[in-house]
Amino acid sequence: MSVLVLIANPARPVLSSALVEAVQRQTHGEINWLAQGIACEIVTPRAGDPVAMAREILDGQPIDAALVSAANRRKRLLVADMDSTMIEQECIDELADALDLKPQVAEITERAMRGELDFEAALDTRVALLEGLERSRVESIRRERITLAPGGRALVQTMKAYGAHTALVSGGFTLFADHFAKRIGFDESVANVLVFDADDKLTGTVEKPIVDKTTKRNRLMALTAEKQLTTAQTMAVGDGANDLDMLQAAGLGVAIHAKPIVAEQAAVRIDHGDLTALLYLQGYSEDDIVR
Repeated sequence: MSVLVLIANPARPVLSSALVEAVQRQTHGEINWLAQGIACEIVTPRAGDPVAMAREILDGQPIDAALVSAANRRKRLLVADMDSTMIEQECIDELADALDLKPQVAEITERAMRGELDFEAALDTRVALLEGLERSRVESIRRERITLAPGGRALVQTMKAYGAHTALVSGGFTLFADHFAKRIGFDESVANVLVFDADDKLTGTVEKPIVDKTTKRNRLMALTAEKQLTTAQTMAVGDGANDLDMLQAAGLGVAIHAKPIVAEQAAVRIDHGDLTALLYLQGYSEDDIVR
């Protein structure tokens, strides 16, 4: 049995009864509201391609449509990317800005996230440009420039409250990932380690092996086995090309505000909603969410 889920951004709750009913008339199925103005599901739609039909009816409205299986709907494992997923920035770009190198580094980051560059080579190139940056400056950037993505803490706290294990697995850096994993509430975090010299300045290198797309996928699979779960009980979320293997290996892979190559290939794409969209995909209602 499948479920068609319609989701708007909580900051712009434009999902109306009229829109939902218009979709339901074409897709059939049973309407069940999860959060008024924000999320509604249509259980057992009978259209051949309910997502395409819903998008046509929504006609450019800032509302996401996704089809999920009713079986194993509430996931027991979440593996999430960090940069531009659980936080709103790319940390390495913000570090580069401190050295007046942001445009140069951001271009490399963008191309790597689109899958146009080898991730490890791109990371080495960008980190080398950060040589000499003091640890204290890195920590101030973390404190002053990085913001949590809306809905992220609710996503993690709610899934944990219902028994899920949560992991932040990032191609970024432990100085950021460990800090924000703790703030958000993740059970664990994995990321790359920047190397500092005796004067607590960046050497321009990162410890090897790096955390890349293979690491992300492998951690998902290892946790699935460790927690004695089936693939269908797992969820992954990310936005960049280095997340794609992880998204495709999960029971439900969600591309959120993602680069085109990722949005096109992931099972579900969220272009408008915030991270609470992942809760609505799992059938959580507003009353279930831990805030």
